[in-house]
Amino acid sequence: MYAIVRAGGRQEKVAVGDVLTVDKVEGAPGDAVNLVPLLLVDGTDVTSAADALAKVSIAAEIVEATKGPKIIIQKYKNKTGYKKRQGHRQPLTKIKITGISK
Repeated sequence: MYAIVRAGGRQEKVAVGDVLTVDKVEGAPGDAVNLVPLLLVDGTDVTSAADALAKVSIAAEIVEATKGPKIIIQKYKNKTGYKKRQGHRQPLTKIKITGISK
């Protein structure tokens, strides 16, 4: 059984035991998080109706808070002496799927 969930502004395919990296989720490691299901596949049975998905719950546990790769932003204007350098690291959270229940 697997599900397609909305996590961190994107859609992710998850099954029990998967560890995935999503945008920052508030909470400490070990806290429980519920994800919003968009599609549920159980063998040949596919559930996509909104009323049926309202009964489905997908539980996850926060594993750790991490950061993404360093992104360098450089701005330069010719003949004016203007230079600017800036960096950014996106805050991320690793979560582990602990259960999918109908």
